Amino acid sequence: MKSNYFAVIFSSTLADLENVKYHQFSKKMFEEVQHASGFLGMESYRESNGKGVTISYWETEADIEKWKINTEHLLAKKYGKQIAYLDYQLRICEVKRAYDFSQNIK
Repeated sequence: MKSNYFAVIFSSTLADLENVKYHQFSKKMFEEVQHASGFLGMESYRESNGKGVTISYWETEADIEKWKINTEHLLAKKYGKQIAYLDYQLRICEVKRAYDFSQNIK
């Protein structure tokens, strides 16, 4: 991944790990964001206690703002606030430098 891009860090705690509707929304948002302008990629982790982090990467802050008002994303955010999450935090960061390492073991 190149330098000088943006990361949106979304930390949350699920109210119910078995919530089927949440997992459907999550899958739909993953499919939808793939087509969003400026979207570079995503990584996501969830612990057994419901705490999780999703980091999405974007070319510009303007691209993040466009995603923020996406109709499907607005519905998912409303559902998250009303039902799915006990809490969440959102951080937007500028990535000035990025480094990679990969050890190919054969």
